[in-house]
Amino acid sequence: MAFNHLPAGVHDALVPLSVTPVTHSMPMAKNHRPDGPLTDSVSGVPRLAPGTVLDRLASGPSRASRITHTEHLPPRAGRHAVWPDRIRAEVIAAVRDAGIEHPWAHQAEAAEHALDGESVVVATGTASGKSLSYLVPVLSTLLDGAEAPNGRGATALYLAPTKALAADQRRSVKELSQPLGNAIRPAVYDGDTPFEEREWVRQYANYVLTNPDMLHRGILPSHPRWSSFLKSLKYVVIDECHTYRGVFGSHVAQVLRRLRRLCARYGASPVFLLASATAAEPSVAARRLTGLPVVEVADDASPRGELVFALWEPPLTDLEGEKGAPVRRSATAETADLLTDLTVQGVRSVAFVRSRRGAELIAVIAQERLAEVDRSLARRVAAYRGGYLPEERRALEQALHSGELLGLSATTALELGIDVSGLDAVLIAGYPGTRASLWQQAGRAGRAGQGALAVLVARDDPLDTFLVHHPEALFRQPVESTVLDPDNPYVLAPHLCAAAAELPLTEADLALFGPAAAGLLPQLEAAKLLRRRATAWHWTRRERAADLTDIRGEGGPPVQIVETGTGRLLGTVDAGSAHTTVHEGAVHLHQGRTYLVRSLDLDESVALVEQASPSYSTVARDTTAISVLETDTEIPWGDGRLCYGSVEVTNQVVSFLRRRVITGEVLGETKLDLPPRTLRTRAVWWTVTEDQLDEARINPEILGGALHAAEHASIGLLPLFATCDRWDIGGVSIPLHPDTLLPTVFVYDGHPGGAGFAERAFHTARTWLSATLEAIASCECEAGCPSCIQSPKCGNGNDPLHKRGAIRLLTALLRAAPEDRAQEEPPGSPRGSH
Repeated sequence: MAFNHLPAGVHDALVPLSVTPVTHSMPMAKNHRPDGPLTDSVSGVPRLAPGTVLDRLASGPSRASRITHTEHLPPRAGRHAVWPDRIRAEVIAAVRDAGIEHPWAHQAEAAEHALDGESVVVATGTASGKSLSYLVPVLSTLLDGAEAPNGRGATALYLAPTKALAADQRRSVKELSQPLGNAIRPAVYDGDTPFEEREWVRQYANYVLTNPDMLHRGILPSHPRWSSFLKSLKYVVIDECHTYRGVFGSHVAQVLRRLRRLCARYGASPVFLLASATAAEPSVAARRLTGLPVVEVADDASPRGELVFALWEPPLTDLEGEKGAPVRRSATAETADLLTDLTVQGVRSVAFVRSRRGAELIAVIAQERLAEVDRSLARRVAAYRGGYLPEERRALEQALHSGELLGLSATTALELGIDVSGLDAVLIAGYPGTRASLWQQAGRAGRAGQGALAVLVARDDPLDTFLVHHPEALFRQPVESTVLDPDNPYVLAPHLCAAAAELPLTEADLALFGPAAAGLLPQLEAAKLLRRRATAWHWTRRERAADLTDIRGEGGPPVQIVETGTGRLLGTVDAGSAHTTVHEGAVHLHQGRTYLVRSLDLDESVALVEQASPSYSTVARDTTAISVLETDTEIPWGDGRLCYGSVEVTNQVVSFLRRRVITGEVLGETKLDLPPRTLRTRAVWWTVTEDQLDEARINPEILGGALHAAEHASIGLLPLFATCDRWDIGGVSIPLHPDTLLPTVFVYDGHPGGAGFAERAFHTARTWLSATLEAIASCECEAGCPSCIQSPKCGNGNDPLHKRGAIRLLTALLRAAPEDRAQEEPPGSPRGSH
């Protein structure tokens, strides 16, 4: 029997406790250190210092014991410089009109590189003014171009990972460039842009703001209509470039190579200006992404207010979970209470949540509890997530800007550089997967220079539990390197087809797309996708080549969620998670309302729902089989082996559980008839021998549970060592695998062709599995719980699991493990990077 753990959404079972919202009448702590006279820019109410806010949050019954660590980051003074003398005086005057007399040193340095024609990445902290670093040279160049006697003049392209960020940046550009008149013409061009506006953007806009998806599907395939724009392209701005990692980052890397190829066709060679949150080796990651040499500016010269960062562990409850395991209060319920308390205090806050469902639940709970205190307060909290319609997103963003909203429960759709200056506190419901993302989210508060509070609320999860008791892993370690692999054949092949459809592909083009390109062309010819004529390869099909791939790796068109009675489109869900989230009978939340899915039509990509009020949530269950296609590398671990290579994973959702919302109690299971899905990807796996099992005192009765428990915990800890989220990876454990003929644990990338995560795991296996062992062994539970070996995503309902067997198994395995091989091939340099 195989025990599997697949990438999927997290479904929190809420376990609310009786919590009284904190009010302003609560006494201040004796050790309070005031931050100075701060006033909310919207309400005019004096701001509370972050230490005071935390003291109040922790002053309720049993609250103080939930804080496992508090980190105080002191304020930092800024360092000014002067703008390069080549910047137009009108632009400098416009910046001064916006209240910025002098740039920070890193802003001036980045602008100097841009004007010198050097691609540059600015990798400084949140709210450090990265936008101005690229906007000032871009606006100055556009202004020069506007005075050109002939032609269109200079143009610039801005790429953001989300539509919301592009829309926010357009507002900023319009405000900054207003004194410059009509010389600067910014416009958003994405899926939300009305068709009647698109022609104007193509013909007249000189600063086009879009996203990689629209560049891939809309602009590049239609490049003849964009020829005037591309011919004059001087700068390509890539904002929040640290988000381009894994499969998505690999796709974007190839989209940028296609853009560079077409620009060269029209005689342009744009300079790339990249902005990133603090990251390890940002110039290396930027070079991988663009394929060009990139200068690094990483010395942050901006000032920073005090940041108080608390680690918060929800308490254990009296309830029992699966197999009688102790149940800790969910991060969702705990964060909802904290958001309620902050709203009552008048503290402007955002709660970041891992899942769309979690974001909706937190908003609903907070609204209900605020209504008990003051009905008007309930209207000042809302949810924000992907899948909302454009007008809903814009209204929420405006309400947050204006201060109409005091609290927002958001997915990472709001994590990126949307200007939410004025926030006092950030709640993070569960570790977001990487230290870079953690600091990005924490940095959303205090953006106006005031002190701020950040609270990481731990989920009942091995990684979160490890981190709140090992604060040094968060506060004493550098942020991660960005992992992406443009040579992944599943990524590269469709982009070669798209490039050939845009412009016949020649031998001279292949170097641009990397060393793997030449080897893929015969395969594409054999598949009758490309045909060689004379010296070039041509696209042979009638359909659009750009439709061969979804660059976000979501496996097909999004599934539309439609209300049956009205025909109203509620939103969308990506194709990859449709089987687990909108199957027939699933409970779906949208803007605080609950719906039941009546049918899922996979052919038409539509889920029909109707409003309902069930007392339960739903969790999908599935089965998985895995086979080894090719072993690239293996090293001995004593008698066992550590391996890395290609695998094929077959997964099928077979049923779903109904769980009572309050207690998590299982009410029943319903069978489903959904087709299996096959994934070819990359994996790391390890085997153990009979002698090692004898050494660990593991008999056949507990072997399956020991392997299964070790698999769960290792997946839970891997995001600490690879830049992945838990749902980016999956796993399978089996007592006797037919390919290895030994007990084997697999951990694989949840994306076709792999994303680099399993490779990182292979190169850091000793450190990774040692941390896994420590996390299991240090947990206080008796037989296993969600904090160590149980998984909310387990397709087998966390059965069987054997905690002590997993400890003995990992101990025996690690006893013979060599030192990590990271020094031989750095994890930041995946195969084929260039």
